[in-house]
Order: sequence, then structure tokens, then C-alpha cells
Amino acid sequence: MYHESISRWFPIVALLWPLAGCDLFHTSFEDVEDAVRYRAAVVEEPSAAPDSLRVMNWNMKFGAGRIDFFFDCHGTRSLMTAEEVRGHMADISEVVASVDPDLLLIQEVDVESKRSAYVDQVQFILDNTPLNYAVYASQWRADYVPSDGIGRVNSGTAILSKYPLGASTRYALPAVPSYDALKRYFYLQRNVLETQLLVGAREDVWILATHAEAYSPDGTKRVHIDGFKEHLDRHRDQGHLVLGGGDLNTLPPQTGSVAPVADFPDSVCTDEEFIADDYSEESDWLQALYDDYETAIPLQTYLDDPQAHYTHTTDKDGFWNRKLDYMFTNGVFVPSSGETLQSVDIGGHETMPLSDHAPVVVQWEVAP
Repeated sequence: MYHESISRWFPIVALLWPLAGCDLFHTSFEDVEDAVRYRAAVVEEPSAAPDSLRVMNWNMKFGAGRIDFFFDCHGTRSLMTAEEVRGHMADISEVVASVDPDLLLIQEVDVESKRSAYVDQVQFILDNTPLNYAVYASQWRADYVPSDGIGRVNSGTAILSKYPLGASTRYALPAVPSYDALKRYFYLQRNVLETQLLVGAREDVWILATHAEAYSPDGTKRVHIDGFKEHLDRHRDQGHLVLGGGDLNTLPPQTGSVAPVADFPDSVCTDEEFIADDYSEESDWLQALYDDYETAIPLQTYLDDPQAHYTHTTDKDGFWNRKLDYMFTNGVFVPSSGETLQSVDIGGHETMPLSDHAPVVVQWEVAP
């Protein structure tokens, strides 16, 4: 996320490191730890247990809209003003409120970051939508990132719900082994966030969220995808009803049969470690998930019209050009209820100006 510019600070950090032990900037996590809990300022509980839930998954790009940030290699910005962040978050919240999901899975949400003017974006959404509860797991945390003015950062994944949430845990995923120790220290630390959904009288419903590695020079992305599936499998094997979703940063199976998997027009980064992935070796990485679980957008639906289900681009002047965002369940999605909200007018806002990802929405059956 910070490219090669942090290398300028390596000698200084290396000198300071022994003075404060091995975690000078408090970036480390336990392999297993409790998720951070949230509650809306005003809670309005749903009046009855539903037969199905509306679920929304969205990588919201930390409330940055389509500002040209340096890590996209389109611009030089590192920080936003409070006015920019609150304006973007108000628009995002209006879209969420209009969709009115019972569950919202979000990635790249900031809770205490200089780049987003220290706005707690999880709390902002809770206080400006009908959602009541949330759990959060950080994937990028540091008291100070000595590069590009980033400073303090705390950004990660969250699950928001109208219904109460029970046991909630952050499970660490492996770090990128090909990076040197100092770069790994400041780099994102991916995870699987899971929570028990207390809906009606049921106590066997679980929600999982993740955000897999974006770059794949050494196969780490596949390790993250496989790790996510292992957590889904664990709940399935325990007899739980489980839904998992997030930004998996890879394409659906058989994509090469309907569209090219390389040379995306927005892949403008030149640093070899952070150059945009061409996905050429990843065509089967999601196959096991599609084989073992039902997905919000069935594979054949995607293959019949892939462009209608693309969810990502960094080219703000173009259109979505790949699908990276997914939801899976061992239960049942209401047939034909899956939607990709690419550019529709929702709550007076189009989704494309609000993030480099489009939301995916589906209706999920939860009746006993």
C-alpha cells in the first residue's frame, strides 16, 4: 500500500527498533483475538424474526470515493480532509440505507486513520443507517507509518447487522513471505472475521468476512482464499448455517472463456511488487468455493453476461472491468435475488463515484 517510498525510512526505523522492542509502532496481532464490538447510538431492534435476510457486500475504499491516491498509481494524494471523508461517508450511508440490508459486510473501512481524518467509519454507518451492531477486525494498523504522510492508520473489515451479534473473532491469515521483515511489519495483515448472528431463536448462524491479498507474487493470495474456505468448512462441518463474503481479489472460474484475464487498462503501476495482478494463473482458485457452496451470483449467470457482474476498476473514467467481490453460503440464496449495483441511482447516488468496487446484494434464507 505504500510502495517503495518507505524504503527511504528503513535506516531510521532500523535504528529505533531496538529501543522499543520488536513492535515499535504497534502493528502486530495475535493469531486469534476478539473482534472489536460496536453499537449504534440509537438501536431499533427488528420486530420479528425473518424468513430471509438481505445481505450486502461492499469494499468501500475507506470513504475515499474516486480520489486519485498514490497507491493506485493514478495520483499523489495520501490524505483527505474531514469534509471530504464525511461527505463520502454520508453518500455511502444513504446508499446503504436505501438498499436497507439486514447484514452489511464491508472491506477497507477506517476507524482511526490520519488519511481519513480520524473518522470512525464503522460508527458513522451505524449512526446513519438502520443497522444496529457491528464487529470489526483491523488488517492494517500502525501508530505511525513513516511514508507518504500516512501517519497513524487503522483499517480493516467489518460486519454490520440489524440483529445482535454473539461470539466474534479475528483469525489471522499468513503474511506475504516474499517481502522482507521490515516491509512485512508495516504491510497489511489479512484475516478472517467471523461472528455469530443471533436472529430469532437461532444460535447456529455464522457470518464470515475477509479481504484477500491484492498482489500475488508468491501465491499468498491463494493461501488466503484457501484459508477463508477452511473457516467456512469448519462451520459447515459443525452443522452451522454459514455465509461468507468479501473482496477475494481474483476472478470467477472459467473467466478466460468469456473475457481476457490480462492487460486491464487501469494497471498503471510499475513497481514490480505492487503491479496490478493479471490473474493469468488464478483461473481455478475459486473453483472449490463454487463447487461446495452456493454463490450470490451463480457461475452460469456470470458467464452468460460477465460485464453485468463486474465489481471493480481503478479507472474512474471507465467502467467496471472485473469481478472480485463474492458471497457464499451452505444454505440457500433466494433464486435470482443476487444483484451487482454497478451504476444504478440508489438514494440519489450512483455507486461508481463512491468506491472502486461495486456492492453485491442478495436475499439469504434463514428460516429454520
